[in-house]
Amino acid sequence: MSTTIGLKLDDEIRNRLQRLGESRERSPHWLMKTAIIQFLDREEHIEQERLEDEQRWQRWVETGAHIDHDEMTAWLDGLAARADDMARQPRDADTRLDGRSAESADDWAEQPPAAIADEPGKWR
Repeated sequence: MSTTIGLKLDDEIRNRLQRLGESRERSPHWLMKTAIIQFLDREEHIEQERLEDEQRWQRWVETGAHIDHDEMTAWLDGLAARADDMARQPRDADTRLDGRSAESADDWAEQPPAAIADEPGKWR
């Protein structure tokens, strides 16, 4: 269901919308709707990230669980070294670089330090 919402624009913004719409062969309405959708998508993503950060902070306050910088650096260095080794190995179409089957491609990385492994959701 669609509803109409009034929006007051000054002449300059209205003219800019008109010119851009003409150059793109789109209506000012389409441009405004697209801009609003993009804004909402971006702001909702930012809000979700903020909420996740608050949850992580609260978990740290409650548990004190954290990852030492040196521990994280060593883990990342290990992943990079493993990726380098895998990149140097020859492979065929059905075998990944580390010799395992292509079906388990998402499982090649070792688990991260425990404090990160406890994070909900898929690894990013």
